[in-house]
Amino acid sequence: MSTMDVKDEDRSEESKKNHISYYKSLSKIILEIQDEKDQESEPAIKEHLENRINAMEKDKKRIRDMFPDIREEEWDGHTN
Repeated sequence: MSTMDVKDEDRSEESKKNHISYYKSLSKIILEIQDEKDQESEPAIKEHLENRINAMEKDKKRIRDMFPDIREEEWDGHTN
């Protein structure tokens, strides 16, 4: 049984809370990286930062897909 298999991921209430917290931290990090990218002039560094943002966005989508019952406001809200 692979730990990367989506079917085997934990969808318990505790896991849900942890994933929401992680999702929000990703959102914050993405904004920070975006700011860094906006201030950067070196194309290779800008590309690296863009790749990091894209990877985090994919992770956010994976988490949203794990918990389709959560409303958009819960994902993007600032409540804990």
